[in-house]
Amino acid sequence: MRDTRLPYEDRREAGRVLADALAHYRGRPHLLVLALPRGGVPVAYEVARALKAPLDVFVVRKLGFPGHEEYAMGAIASGGVRVMNPMPGMSVTPEEVAAAVAREQPELQRRERLYRGQSPAPDLRGRTVIVVDDGLATGATMHAALLGIRQQHPAHLVMAVPVGAADSCEALQGVADEVVCVATPEPFRAVGLWYRQFPQTSDDEVRALLEDAREHAPSP
Repeated sequence: MRDTRLPYEDRREAGRVLADALAHYRGRPHLLVLALPRGGVPVAYEVARALKAPLDVFVVRKLGFPGHEEYAMGAIASGGVRVMNPMPGMSVTPEEVAAAVAREQPELQRRERLYRGQSPAPDLRGRTVIVVDDGLATGATMHAALLGIRQQHPAHLVMAVPVGAADSCEALQGVADEVVCVATPEPFRAVGLWYRQFPQTSDDEVRALLEDAREHAPSP
C-alpha cells in the first residue's frame, strides 16, 4: 500500500480518496457498502455515492480492557459475534469479559434501532460487500465486523479504509477477500493523527447521511 495525501482534511475527503481506490467495483451488480458507525459513516457515504451503491451500517462495539478502556481487548458485533484481541502479558478473566459485553450490548442494540429504525437489515447473501471505517488501528473492531458479515454468506467481502496500521491491514488479509488500505504510515500510533479535522461523529450526522443515501440510492 502507498502513503498518499496525508493528513486528510476530514472523513469526507478520505472517503473520496478511498472511493478512487475502489473504482474497479463501480457498476458491479449486487454491490453494497457497509459503514462501521459512527466514524466510518462519512467515509462510506462518499464511497457509496462514487460507486453508485446503496449504503447501510454494521454496528460493532469495542470491549475495553478493564481499567484501560481505551485499549481494545476485543469487540462484539451484530449477530452475537465476539472477537478477542491477543494482548501479550495482560490477562483478563471470563468474568471481566462478560462484564464488558454486558456494558456494550445495550449500546450496540440501541444504535441498531437508532440508525435503522424499523427498516430490516440488508440481505448480504450472494452480494459484494465493501466494509468501510475511517481507519484501522488494532483491527479488533473491523475483525469482529468481517466475521459477523461473513456469517451471512456474501459472495465477495472487501475491507476498505483510507488509513491503517500496516500490521493490522496485513492481519485481515485472510479474513476478507480483498483488503484496501490506501495509506499505511509508520509509525501509525492513532487514526486521528492522519486527519486535520477529526471530531467525533454524532448520531444525528450518521442518521442524516444514511437518510440522504437512502433517498438517492440506485434502483435495485
